[in-house]
Amino acid sequence: MQFTIGADPEVFVGDGVGVRSIIGKIGGTKELPLPLLNLGEGFAVQEDNVALEFNIPPSKHKAEFVAHICKATDFLGMMVQNMFGYQLVHDSAISFPEAELNVPAAHVFGCDPDYNAWTRARNPRPKAKDKNLRSCGGHIHIGFDDLDPVEVVKACDLFLSVPASLMDKGELRKQLYGKAGAFRKTVYGVEYRPLSNFWIFNQRLVEWAYDNTKRALEAVAAGYTFDSERERILRAVDDNDKVTAGGLVHDYGLEVVNA
Repeated sequence: MQFTIGADPEVFVGDGVGVRSIIGKIGGTKELPLPLLNLGEGFAVQEDNVALEFNIPPSKHKAEFVAHICKATDFLGMMVQNMFGYQLVHDSAISFPEAELNVPAAHVFGCDPDYNAWTRARNPRPKAKDKNLRSCGGHIHIGFDDLDPVEVVKACDLFLSVPASLMDKGELRKQLYGKAGAFRKTVYGVEYRPLSNFWIFNQRLVEWAYDNTKRALEAVAAGYTFDSERERILRAVDDNDKVTAGGLVHDYGLEVVNA
């Protein structure tokens, strides 16, 4: 089975005292991302609300995917350090101080809708009680032929988001994003949206993301469906129910990495 895996993670920056908005500092937009030509074709960076977002080219092999993520995070870490004295911040959700949100762009959020694979309905625009809460995703872009995109997303919920509920400490993001089944259909396959960026900062976790995306694709290609586990999957992912997640991990031999 042939497939590709890419990603467009978002990352906050800070100066050691607190988080800082990236707005107006590096350039690039969703429509016109800034190419990172020294990293190679397909690498780019852009401002996404107060966070920076980077793109990597699609990967055909695990070593390539790991190298792309690590190369991009290393370069961007050096870039913001050299330009502003900033560091990449590993938190996936932070309530920003008002001083960092005093421009209109800090209140503009992505307008492209995403959908729920379990209900097949459009997801509502997220709202948190804390209007200053911002979050970072670690969306995975999956390219494939001859598979049902909705079934791929459901399988990714099981193989990725269920174990992530035991691995990802950034539960605050669930107030905005990260619910099971969230996806966008693409010309090459799907953008799988529930994961935060927790996996991009550690090589072992980057490997985990690749391996278990592959497991999800292989399960769908083999004809497996997971509708019978809908209730448990949604409880584990949407409610961060760790007992339910642990049961699914046991029943399906899911991979949990403590990195």
